[in-house]
Amino acid sequence: MPFSHKLFVGLLTSSCLTVFTGFSAFAQSQQDEIVVTATKIEKTSQQLGLSVSVIDGNTLSDFDGAEELSQHVNGLQAAVANGSQIAFQIRGIGAVDHQALTPTAAAIYVDGTYQATNVQTSPLLFDIDRAEVLKGPQGTLYGRNASSGAINFNSVLPGDQPSGYLGAEYGRFNRFNLTGAKTLPVSDTFSLRIAGRYLAQDATLRNVDTNATVTEPKDAGGKRDEFGLRAIGHLQASPTTEILFNVHYAEDNGINQSPLNDSLNLADHEISIGDDGVQDTDNEFFGGSVNITRNFGDLALVSHTAFEGYNQEYGFDFDGTPAPFDVASLNANLAYDRDFAQFSEELRLSYVSDTSELMAGLYLEAEDFDQDYLIWCGVLNPDTLLGTCRYVGAPGRAGPAPASEATATTLQSVITQSRKTAALFSYNTVKITPQIDLVVGARLSYETVKASGEGRHIFDDGVTALNNRDGLGLASGGNKITDTRLSGNLGVNYTLADNTLIYGSYSNGFKSGGFNGEVINNSTHFSDEGLFGAETVDAFEFGLKFSRENIRANVATFYQFYDKPQARIFVPFTTGDGGSFTSNSLSNLDEATSYGLEADITWSPLAGLDLFAGLTLLETEIAQNENPAVPQNAETFDGNPLPFASDVSTVFSARYEWALNDALSASIEGNGKYQSAFYLDAEGRDDRRQTGYEIVDGGAYLHFKNGVDLGVWGRNLTDSDYAVSGFGFIGYNTFRGAPRNYGIAVKYSF
Repeated sequence: MPFSHKLFVGLLTSSCLTVFTGFSAFAQSQQDEIVVTATKIEKTSQQLGLSVSVIDGNTLSDFDGAEELSQHVNGLQAAVANGSQIAFQIRGIGAVDHQALTPTAAAIYVDGTYQATNVQTSPLLFDIDRAEVLKGPQGTLYGRNASSGAINFNSVLPGDQPSGYLGAEYGRFNRFNLTGAKTLPVSDTFSLRIAGRYLAQDATLRNVDTNATVTEPKDAGGKRDEFGLRAIGHLQASPTTEILFNVHYAEDNGINQSPLNDSLNLADHEISIGDDGVQDTDNEFFGGSVNITRNFGDLALVSHTAFEGYNQEYGFDFDGTPAPFDVASLNANLAYDRDFAQFSEELRLSYVSDTSELMAGLYLEAEDFDQDYLIWCGVLNPDTLLGTCRYVGAPGRAGPAPASEATATTLQSVITQSRKTAALFSYNTVKITPQIDLVVGARLSYETVKASGEGRHIFDDGVTALNNRDGLGLASGGNKITDTRLSGNLGVNYTLADNTLIYGSYSNGFKSGGFNGEVINNSTHFSDEGLFGAETVDAFEFGLKFSRENIRANVATFYQFYDKPQARIFVPFTTGDGGSFTSNSLSNLDEATSYGLEADITWSPLAGLDLFAGLTLLETEIAQNENPAVPQNAETFDGNPLPFASDVSTVFSARYEWALNDALSASIEGNGKYQSAFYLDAEGRDDRRQTGYEIVDGGAYLHFKNGVDLGVWGRNLTDSDYAVSGFGFIGYNTFRGAPRNYGIAVKYSF
């Protein structure tokens, strides 16, 4: 049943009553507060007049990628495209996009450094202290603006005492997972922490035989072969100056999972493709940062200088079938070759007193991105870039053949893009009365994006020719986008008692426009009609936070106005003779709304037992004055929900630890999330809809006093089969979630 306004008000009232009436019965023992740095000043989560979810490092250590964070946070969903490109949706806000040129609606930060593309949003996680999820537009707290929220991953920092651990696990699908970290106090003023992880796993999806003429390789179901290394140094240069050095490197050498085509009638966790679509992955990620903090009494000056980069080569079977319609020459394979570099500087000055917390910052960033995008049929010759057959889309895009007998076999699109960003931002809390705080923030952003590129076909006589689809001009050109934006936030926090906070806030954020970075059909690609504009979000939130001894509870309502939401849709383009064609591109819809209710409760009813429950009720709706679809694809967008926006998402978790004797204790833990049905794209078609599903994880462990832990674990214990993203090509293709997995683990801490 759709989430109505009346239901919204009723649930808010009943939830608040439940929260208040339940406190006195449950309070027994003092519960630890969660300290976060979301506002760049250390506070407990219950002191912040905004919605923030915190996941601790013990939970994070079980994650393979950042997308698994969504399993522990209600109101957070993740679209996973092309193997490891993650687009988070927070309260329904966030474009589901598989290209890598544009920033994500939810800004991702790792150890204070912004990750500028969705290629970087799923790092191999290890030795993480905590993750913080801020819901609602962010821009006055951080270096980059974000229309849906911000997610911070914080690594364990080196301390002044030697410590460390070694861990190993083995599981289904021949899974090997090795982790380790060590803190080395080098001197009284300098300490170093070195951490690493290696992960190997065979294919988790079954590649089954649906065509007798094609061989189905096992590795098409996705193969993992990854490792990461990180070194963090802490220098106390003086009593008032500390410096953090961070250097990291990671590789992904596995095989990307191939998609499932909806024309195939297969069982759960099955795909079917031929061996020509399986390609080795060669991805490397690297970077470093220097964070300097200098204290001047109540003033603190922070400089965060960072570099991030990656080189990426990977691909997969684009059509998701061994032979579309049983015609082998209709298939298509896809490969990306990307290089990216990002330099950033964030400078912040803060002042803290008994009556105010003031912060002002400057952010500068420069990015360079290069991509070679290739589509071909059959087996690719790496020297000539020719396939052994003509892929299905060639006739519709290629210009006139350069030779009478030549056939276009391979599509190649290359693009180069640079982005420069500058921003002034400020976030301030001023005490008006002993109980009332005023929160005011502002941001002035300037951004310029330049791109150029061309699309061409390679013919079987070795000649290349620029694309000229529908005679609109040769597919070569460039353009520049410049945008200046003023945004901000305003809020009031009312402390009803030491353990109760009531707040209301308004915030505004935006996500910049840009270029579509994949197939370049003709000259319109870099013209104004081939671009997409910035999206903006105006958000209102009212909430209550309560904490008492062993219990914490939060309730919030929110209403978000989403202007010019970016969405991947079939966009019509008009030809010179009055005709039109469509291109699957990132574009802007008119507007949308997102509103709902969130509530969560954390309770420790007795020593060693921690319980958590979270609920999000959400309604989203697109308002579209003119349908951008053309007659042959005439779905209307008006009234559709936003993609990856479940009406209901719930999270439950529990952990209990108890002593067996003086030298041994045991623990059990479980986590479950349910999210109701959602659409995979904005067109709202029932055949592109993921039904509701649940995922349940759990584990049981023995903890020896000598530092050894032994245990068993399981993920997706209900063996749910579900889509994590989708795209249209020949039919509709979806990437799939991982099936049930389980194994054993051992860890030694010292």
